[in-house]
Amino acid sequence: MILKRFLYSILLCLSVQAVAQHTLTIDATLNPSQRTISIKQQLTYKNTSADTLKEIFLFDWANSFSSKVTPLGKRFAENYESAFHFEKESERGKTTIEKIYTNSTVPLQWQRGAAVDILKVIPETPLKPGDSYTFNLEYTVKVSDDRFTRYGVDKQNDYKLRYWYIAPAVYDGEWQVYSNKNTDDLFLTPSDFSIKLHIPKNYTVTSDFDVVSENISENIKNLELSGKDRTNSVLYIEKNSNFETIETDKLQIVTNLQNSKVNPPVQALMIDRVVHFLDSKLGAYPHKKMVISETDYRTNPVYGLNQLPSFISPFPDGFEYDMEQLKTITRNYIDNTLILNSREDYWLQDALQIYLMMEYVDIYYPKMKIIGNLSNWWIIRWAHAADLEFNDQYPILYLNMARNNIHQPLTASKDSLLKFNMNIANGYYGASGLKYLNDYLGDDVLKKSIKEFYSENKMKPIKSSDFEAFLSEKTVLPINWFFEDFANTRTTIDFKIKKVEKKGDSLQVFIINNKKSELPVSLYGLNKDEIVFQTFTKPFDSITTITIPSENIRKLALNYEGRIPEYNRRNNFKAVKGLLNKPIQFRLFQDIEDPNYTQFFFMPIFEYNLYDGISTGLRLYNKTVLPKAVHYSLEPQFGFRSKTLVGSASISYTQTMDQGGLYAMRYGFSGNYYSYDRGLFYKRFTPYITFAFRNDDLRDNEKQFINLRNVNVYQDEDPNNPQQEPNYSVFNIQYVYSNPNLINYFRGVVDYEISSKFSKVSMNLEYRKLFLSNRQLNLRFFAGAFLFNDTRENEDFFSFALDRPNDYLFDYNYYGRSEDTGLFSQQLIIAEGGFKSQLEPAYANSWIATVNASTNIWKWIYAYGDAGLVHNKARGTNAVFDSGIRLSLVADYFELYFPVYSSLGFEPSLPHYDEKVRFIVTLSPKTLLGLFTRRWY
Repeated sequence: MILKRFLYSILLCLSVQAVAQHTLTIDATLNPSQRTISIKQQLTYKNTSADTLKEIFLFDWANSFSSKVTPLGKRFAENYESAFHFEKESERGKTTIEKIYTNSTVPLQWQRGAAVDILKVIPETPLKPGDSYTFNLEYTVKVSDDRFTRYGVDKQNDYKLRYWYIAPAVYDGEWQVYSNKNTDDLFLTPSDFSIKLHIPKNYTVTSDFDVVSENISENIKNLELSGKDRTNSVLYIEKNSNFETIETDKLQIVTNLQNSKVNPPVQALMIDRVVHFLDSKLGAYPHKKMVISETDYRTNPVYGLNQLPSFISPFPDGFEYDMEQLKTITRNYIDNTLILNSREDYWLQDALQIYLMMEYVDIYYPKMKIIGNLSNWWIIRWAHAADLEFNDQYPILYLNMARNNIHQPLTASKDSLLKFNMNIANGYYGASGLKYLNDYLGDDVLKKSIKEFYSENKMKPIKSSDFEAFLSEKTVLPINWFFEDFANTRTTIDFKIKKVEKKGDSLQVFIINNKKSELPVSLYGLNKDEIVFQTFTKPFDSITTITIPSENIRKLALNYEGRIPEYNRRNNFKAVKGLLNKPIQFRLFQDIEDPNYTQFFFMPIFEYNLYDGISTGLRLYNKTVLPKAVHYSLEPQFGFRSKTLVGSASISYTQTMDQGGLYAMRYGFSGNYYSYDRGLFYKRFTPYITFAFRNDDLRDNEKQFINLRNVNVYQDEDPNNPQQEPNYSVFNIQYVYSNPNLINYFRGVVDYEISSKFSKVSMNLEYRKLFLSNRQLNLRFFAGAFLFNDTRENEDFFSFALDRPNDYLFDYNYYGRSEDTGLFSQQLIIAEGGFKSQLEPAYANSWIATVNASTNIWKWIYAYGDAGLVHNKARGTNAVFDSGIRLSLVADYFELYFPVYSSLGFEPSLPHYDEKVRFIVTLSPKTLLGLFTRRWY
């Protein structure tokens, strides 16, 4: 029985290879005035499995736009993409199902699950292996606005339709059903399509399907389209189509990608070259037409090229257009023919796409630099960035994530990836891995295997494990390390030469694998810059020894050409002759890391505060574009107003962990010397340790930190304030819980400080909620108390502040920290009491408890209110409150606060109201960068 079942399964698989699994017949009518498509659909589902199916699952991804709380809506919120949340209900898409029935019009049972974009249909009788079942659906699709995913209906009422129809899910032993999360990963097997479209006559349809017929009747254009063995049906229905057809002798490319710098004949030649390249590297494309759209490209662009305006492009005319077409055509070529699970087993498609792009650049643009013609500018060409080839960007962009310890395995499901990893880093890492594997195998084994594998498996459901099995038959070298240790873990790669021993005319080299993953590494023998020897070690996970000839070798290097995407290449060199493993190099301005040198960077800096004025100086540091474990910085500056040398210095070491909740520990020391008032200076020295914790799911924003530090402050004595404490030391321990999101934001801090004259504890809780009604509520609670306080009799320097903390730890970026009047005294930093009005008592030397709240009135205009209790030993407890209007131009970064009513009364009627307005202005580039990175990381 088991043998019979197995043979039957084999026969089914062979039949799948010969014909499409399912047949979809669609009759669709577009109603542009309502932005709807009325659809009558017949679906013939073929059971190609060895199991009897009692239910059939369908994808209805058009309905994923139906509310803010669908998986798609939640994903937009997770990525801080607020447009969907604030959109009108009428602009969202949805599917309204009228009926599902058999050919004999018998209604079928069906239901939606909790995921509103998945349907389950119950056939009249179970579907046996090899049988087909035909049923009908009638439904209306409301097309969503294209602002959310670039597909949908645009402002011109043109339609770019993807996921517009109900499609059969894949069953391969279990149902492969999942929701739309804007990850472009709908998994369908090849099906036969027959589509009848009824659209207004002024519209034109562009598709890679065959046009069977077209006619116009009563102002309605009727088209019949046909497609065999297709995995999707993307339609462009436009009033003024700008698609053009390029004929090649391999296939027809229909495209609306434009570039004004490249004339049409040259565009056609470039497209022809790309098509022939892919045909030579993979094999023949099975369909005769491919549509390449601007929308396709914008969804998956060539990152770097797409960031610059065309008028300042540093690349030669035609290069950008060539790369745009190359990436988009390659993506379609692979996705439409290699049938992999697009969510769980997508990585091979991504890796192949970028790998082929790298091959193309090596052949046709071998001298192209990563920054194009900018590498020839005299002000830039000294930099290492000017030396890098275009293909060097791929490992660098992956390492951006690895060095920040937020890289993810290639085999992670696509919906679990951070946006940067999904769009950029993982594909780049996979392609770099294929380059690594190609070098390791040698003799073009990988290149030949890719082409043969593609030719044998196109249009067949496959898994990446099939590629591993296929490749292992083509070589005697072990390759399991690539699929297990390289692709299937988030362990980074780091090799180091431990020592070298001379053995006669040979060198015995001891190599350490610092990351304990079983991988091979390339070893080079160098004579100055000339490579005189090269080999690969066997895969190893701890230490290995390799013996090589010593002739003409002055230096040894691991991964010298950077083909392996290694976490740290700075420890890859060992001198055989000479004193230094690497020469020392000094550079002006921050640069991309050059592992061939020990680098030091200089950079002019400019800062500002009221007392030092503009301070300028030179920063000596080692930080490159990519983070390092050890960072140091020395920043001597001259303050033009204080006429004094000021500045700061710091050094830190960050230890990262690949596994477990504790993902980083940072140890450091910092020192500062600046003015804190006119003619008065302070010195601050702070050793610190930070422990950082997170969940295994890197998309989860929840993080926890434990910060320990000892702040030592030495101030010039202020003759106008004899009670001031000039010198003090405060030990501070802090626990931070943070879980920021667009819909629900929460942050909590518990803080304890102890010094020789006081000890205090405080708690700060912040909560922000964005409701479905678009109403936003912001709540903040602060409470603090002294455990003992020997300073309260003389001053409030260490007291809790109601509206403007004294900042005795020098944590806040005050532009005029000692100002009691004038513009700089109106700078607001939400800390401690968090009040906006300047009330009495302004300080608490015993305890304080406050609540701050605000809610939006209209868009970025908010009403705020604060209430609190302030207790001082001499005055007892005082209740205070304030309220007003907040203009939140950029939340937490650029804001204005206008007091209206407080414990003082109606403030606009009080004298000098302009001095009561408070502002938040953030000028720190690092802080502002967070507005960008939160969308990607």
